Amino acid sequence: MLQRLLLIALAGALGTVVRFLLLEFVKTKAGTALAFPLGTLVVNMTGCFLTGLFLEFAEIHLHVASETRIIVMVGFMGAFTTFSSVILETAHLIRKADWFAVHLNLIVENFVGLAALFGGSVVAKAVFM
Repeated sequence: MLQRLLLIALAGALGTVVRFLLLEFVKTKAGTALAFPLGTLVVNMTGCFLTGLFLEFAEIHLHVASETRIIVMVGFMGAFTTFSSVILETAHLIRKADWFAVHLNLIVENFVGLAALFGGSVVAKAVFM
């Protein structure tokens, strides 16, 4: 159990660092004048895509053990794609009464996220099968 927790923690630390680096990359490319939380959108859509890609690839091609899937999904992906950031930023937009951005953020995060997850799955099937 201790080894499992340590591996999840290590994967989580790596996911957090990768998330931070991607957010910083988006911030430098998009600038800070943009009112929409683009960095979180990019992280979450990337995370959804990678989740679909990993789950299909791990299950179909690698036959990865459930323990490894847990470490990757709970540790790395859990730290990488914190949905709470979406909620926090949406709450900030609500406080500013920016209703268009509120709705746009929630719709895009959820529907494009689902499309990205299934897109990752399709790519995994096409590339790795």
